[in-house]
Amino acid sequence: MATGRTHRPATRSRGIPEATVARLPLYLRALTALSERSVPTVSSEELATAAGVNSAKLRKDFSYLGSYGTRGVGYDVEYLVYQISRELGLTQDWPVVIVGIGNLGAALANYGGFASRGFRVAALIDADPEMAGKPVAGIPVQHTDELEKIISDNGVSIGVIATPAGAAQQVCERLVAAGVTSILNFAPTVLSVPDGVDVRKVDLSIELQILAFHEQRKAGEEAAAEAAQPAGERALPADAPRDTAPPGAAGRKGPEGDVPAVMPA
Repeated sequence: MATGRTHRPATRSRGIPEATVARLPLYLRALTALSERSVPTVSSEELATAAGVNSAKLRKDFSYLGSYGTRGVGYDVEYLVYQISRELGLTQDWPVVIVGIGNLGAALANYGGFASRGFRVAALIDADPEMAGKPVAGIPVQHTDELEKIISDNGVSIGVIATPAGAAQQVCERLVAAGVTSILNFAPTVLSVPDGVDVRKVDLSIELQILAFHEQRKAGEEAAAEAAQPAGERALPADAPRDTAPPGAAGRKGPEGDVPAVMPA
């Protein structure tokens, strides 16, 4: 079986823009869902909606793959699944090592989606001697002393770092020195790598901070819209008293003062 050490994705050599590459997994996820429902074809509009992009961008992205669909029919779902999987390098086996088997590393090890998407967790590695030999997701944890040998024996080119921030750079350097050329970094720090090594950073706290920014902006926009309304049109709180006088009753005084008098019919 081919491994990540013998084959590389063709996207760079074919000149596919990085922005398009970043959207290919979104298309693949939507197409896989359609395939599981035995949907044979899909229009660009339907697929774009499922992937969360606009249809013009989708058609442009697919043109880089040489797929233009059939007018009046759409795209063949199974063929697109194969085509995008091939372009992403998912039609071959990619052995992966996860370094740092704390709560996050263990959760990643237990994620069931790796195998179905072309990735095989070849080894789990941790610096804690007490973790050595303990099974996580059915895989025995190995000590970091064995890192270089593990990478060599398994032909690993992709490493996942889930260590504390202070240990991440050293682990990164050891991975790179051992031959790893792609790193997925979950540690809350920026890694320094040489040319030719790709790093993708996943920082959940940053994503939450971005969401907090958008929530604050939405709240500010709502407050500004409320302030721009004429005073008489602003929404009253649910428990605020409301004037229920009938039309034309303004200015009349009843026996209790300002309460409008209700005259019998």
